[in-house]
Amino acid sequence: MHELKIVNKIIEEAKKRRAKSVKIEVGELAEITKEELRENLKVFSGNISIVLKESKVRCTCGYEGRAKILEREHDFCLFNCPNCGKKPNVLEGGEIKIIGVKCA
Repeated sequence: MHELKIVNKIIEEAKKRRAKSVKIEVGELAEITKEELRENLKVFSGNISIVLKESKVRCTCGYEGRAKILEREHDFCLFNCPNCGKKPNVLEGGEIKIIGVKCA
């Protein structure tokens, strides 16, 4: 399960920095949801804050804005352009990032 790789990487980075709290940004188009990440990070003894990053996409039809999510399940997120229905390019909201660390 790839979410375990993500969780292990976050915990590894937190331990390197002797973090007592970590703030994570999860894009709404990422492969795992904010809730799945939170559940898997329960093993971390520090404080975890997870924020959702809205998507921003650009389509060949000229649309730029939030993606239309069609279906979301474990390991995938299907989305398209709400204007024309084509697959747009993701500009923001497709990643999981550590955006803040407070050290002991």
